[in-house]
Amino acid sequence: MQVLEMDLEKGVHRWIVDIAEWNPSPNYFSFAMSFLPQHEHSSITRFFQMEDRKRALVSRLLQYALIHQVLGIPYNEIVIRRTAEGKPYLLCLERSQECDKLNLEFPNFNFNTSHHGDFVAIASEPICLVGLDVVSQTIPEKESVEEFIQSFSSYFSRLEWFNIINAGSSRQILSEFYRYWSMKEAFVKAIGDGVGYKLDTIEFHHKNWENIVVKVDGKELKDWRFWLLELGKDHMASIARGHPMYATSSYKTTLNRTQFNDEEYNLGLHLPNTSFIFRKVEDLFPSNENR
Repeated sequence: MQVLEMDLEKGVHRWIVDIAEWNPSPNYFSFAMSFLPQHEHSSITRFFQMEDRKRALVSRLLQYALIHQVLGIPYNEIVIRRTAEGKPYLLCLERSQECDKLNLEFPNFNFNTSHHGDFVAIASEPICLVGLDVVSQTIPEKESVEEFIQSFSSYFSRLEWFNIINAGSSRQILSEFYRYWSMKEAFVKAIGDGVGYKLDTIEFHHKNWENIVVKVDGKELKDWRFWLLELGKDHMASIARGHPMYATSSYKTTLNRTQFNDEEYNLGLHLPNTSFIFRKVEDLFPSNENR
């Protein structure tokens, strides 16, 4: 199947919402939630804190809004499921024209969401796996930075840990810790794995966080690309883009294709990594004709 670069670029999206600027009344929150299928509601209302409910709601609205914009599927016809490990994916109904568009233009359309602190974000890719992790560089309150990060030392390789503890001031150490942690999370989320993945087997190499390379069990994965982006307000985001053959078995079953020739795959691997577009929550609501 021939894939075209100009079509593929339409499948690369990066959206982000600052929920700190959104303070809905209970009635307006319910109104926003009404755009989602009933089965999604419990995954939002199960949270006690309003900030957590906001993150859960906006995360799901981002998924439906992005799928609608890229594929043209009306909100009420979008079916999102989750793998055993919890990764969301679009269930494509074979009868639909949108399914044909998905298979032809975006052979492996997939997406990933993340939220932390003030930001909720989503990233999508047409061929490669995509993993996204947003992190707020929270300063520990009841312990020093050194005490805080020490409990995570087993999740890093020796080289990574050396780079973290030698980053400079306490604040620089904390930032470097979050950078490595976020990268690992983005990789694991891209392949669809869960909390059981041995994070210390993932080792990142970089030059001032450019030209980022990953090694897993000491072997460099040349068919992956990574980006670290500063979002402002002491938040950052890591994006992983990689080959579908690395997906977990449960996630592979949701993908249209896991094998590509080198030419096809390199088209997807080297697509531009577009900048995040800031959205307001209201931008994610469907118009009347698209509900």
